[in-house]
Amino acid sequence: MSETTKQAPSPADVAQLARPKPNAEPPSAPSVGTAPVVPAVEVTGAQALVLALEAVGADTVFGIPGGAILPAYDPMLDSNKVRHILVRHEQGAGHAAEGYASATGKVGVCMATSGPGATNLVTPIADAHMDSVPIVAITGQVSSAAIGTDAFQEADIRGITMPITKHNYLVTDPAKIAQAIAEAFHVASTGRPGPVLVDISKDALQATTTFSWPPQIDLPGYRPVTRPHSKQIREASRLIAAARRPVFYVGGGIVRARASEKLRELVELTQIPVTTTLMARGTVPDSNPLNLGMPGMHGTVAAVTSLQKSDLIITLGARFDDRVTGQLSTFAPNAKVIHADIDPAEISKNRVADVPIVGDVGEVIGDLIEQIRADQANAGPEAAGWDFTDWREQVIGWKQTFPLGWTDTADGTLSPQYVIQRIGELTGPEGTYVAGVGQHQMWAAQFVQYERPNAWLNSGGLGTMGYAVPAAMGAKVAEPERTVWAIDGDGCFQMTNQELATCVINNIPIKVAIINNSSLGMVRQWQTLFYNERYSNTDLQPMQQRVPDFVKLADAYGCLGLRAETPEEVDAVIRQALETNDRPVVIDFVVHRDAMVWPMVPAGVSNDKILAARDEAPVWEREE
Repeated sequence: MSETTKQAPSPADVAQLARPKPNAEPPSAPSVGTAPVVPAVEVTGAQALVLALEAVGADTVFGIPGGAILPAYDPMLDSNKVRHILVRHEQGAGHAAEGYASATGKVGVCMATSGPGATNLVTPIADAHMDSVPIVAITGQVSSAAIGTDAFQEADIRGITMPITKHNYLVTDPAKIAQAIAEAFHVASTGRPGPVLVDISKDALQATTTFSWPPQIDLPGYRPVTRPHSKQIREASRLIAAARRPVFYVGGGIVRARASEKLRELVELTQIPVTTTLMARGTVPDSNPLNLGMPGMHGTVAAVTSLQKSDLIITLGARFDDRVTGQLSTFAPNAKVIHADIDPAEISKNRVADVPIVGDVGEVIGDLIEQIRADQANAGPEAAGWDFTDWREQVIGWKQTFPLGWTDTADGTLSPQYVIQRIGELTGPEGTYVAGVGQHQMWAAQFVQYERPNAWLNSGGLGTMGYAVPAAMGAKVAEPERTVWAIDGDGCFQMTNQELATCVINNIPIKVAIINNSSLGMVRQWQTLFYNERYSNTDLQPMQQRVPDFVKLADAYGCLGLRAETPEEVDAVIRQALETNDRPVVIDFVVHRDAMVWPMVPAGVSNDKILAARDEAPVWEREE
């Protein structure tokens, strides 16, 4: 290979560029909570587990007891710091821990027994892994002498979850329980957040040990880089100054890093248009005229087209996933890329970065603001660069020409988009909105106006049906003063609606909006568009029948059950839900069956082929 041949940097190469600044402080010891030093006391392993949870600051555990984890439930009964919420299914426990974590940024905790209890946590663990949600899953395991013998309710949950956790533990020594919990919380919440599993054998929970706090932490090689390299920051500023059509491509990393305020400052400083991914809704207020909305398969025309026609993409805490890029080889063909992420494995994984920056995205933005201000001051008012007026006017023009909207049905059937828009308008920006997966998820991302981070929770990467109700439950537990809506489809709702019992018994008054089109809506939309309207196994109930009757189901659980079938009924039931705070509310919104999500980029094709509506593609003037 010749010396002039340009070769894409590998993740390892990128990591080498991530050396801390010369004046950066050395990495500090892992934090193990704010609890005071505890002198050594003789306890059982189960007591050590509860004491460790108290010490790291855990205040809520979602779980279900069972044989192998049962020893831990006895001392938990005596804890006045840790609240245990008994869920109805372990998947609900995991999603509730996710909702708790996503609403607050704190580590969520779930607990289950061995075997099927642990394997029922696999889906929420995988979900948390994909969306970088900090949770710790604690599972019981059969006694250490029985491990590997196919004992009753034995499953190798550590092996099963190895690919979908940041780290995981099998603890068979009671003396190691406190250390494992301390390390798990540190790993889950630092660097790129994610799930950590702690699997503890039953005999370790029953045995006697010595507990003291803080424990000795031993995490060789785990030193997430948080401070970006100054050379990369300078190069990023130089590229921005030289660009004519720059766009911010902002991902969920901004939310996890709690960097929204810094991001807003950067956007105001540069006056560069910004796109916020599905996971980043609210990081820049929708009311900001520079916010073009969501890019991707069901993104706005302005957001998708601005990325395609850009000459520089400034990527902050995003990962170039397929739902954003469409056909990767045709994505933003003329754009250079600045890519900042705390996880070096993400940089240049899908799209080669011209300027890779490894570090905490909040630190990156802070340094970039300082560098841009310095470069602008040094350049002087007459210097070229930094003026994106023409580009800004062009993309804002696209936003005005191709706004999000829908067409009401001729027969007056309820439009789901209208329902969701009114929920957002009547609740306001301080509410929290949690969605399942499918059409209702996309409409909730599109038609609720988000003005703050952590207001929008959903299963983005894994696309988990059944996420909304338990995640809303967890978010309400974390922030009981907020109004929390679970905007769910009738298909998703029926996967985890048993957690309504948990909400009723534990006084967790969430609001549930069922967008009821009697079908698996997103799959039906694809069958309409790509399978000649052959609706194979997407109809959930016969026409003109209610199987189940969601209002009666809500009543059976002890919730307030309501229904709306016409536009005139929508506001009244939403207002009644908002005024009801002594129990959960479930509203059955019976909507038009064939409503579709638009805009849309069909899977596997170029984003240039975006459709603003069915058979309606934007027509652009030929660029000279």
